[in-house]
Amino acid sequence: MEGQMMGPFLVGLYVFVLAIFVGFEVITKVPPTLHTPLMSGANAISGITVIGAFTAATSGDASMASVLGGLAVGFATINVVGGFLVTDRMLRMFGKKRKAS
Repeated sequence: MEGQMMGPFLVGLYVFVLAIFVGFEVITKVPPTLHTPLMSGANAISGITVIGAFTAATSGDASMASVLGGLAVGFATINVVGGFLVTDRMLRMFGKKRKAS
């Protein structure tokens, strides 16, 4: 029984570790002029993560998936809100300057 549970866990762990390496390589190769569009795309992906986390958190029983789903909802929401605030600030830096009246 224990061997059957380790298979999916190890596959998930491998995918997670590979995603970390690929994500790091992709992010470090982005030129500074593309950071704002990249952040907007990351906010959209985090929005999708919130929906998936809600699905996991609202499972019928109080399992580990519900706990992790609740944590994922919180962290993804922080990421979305913070990302939009930073993106808005960056876009205001490039906007027209208003004269103080």
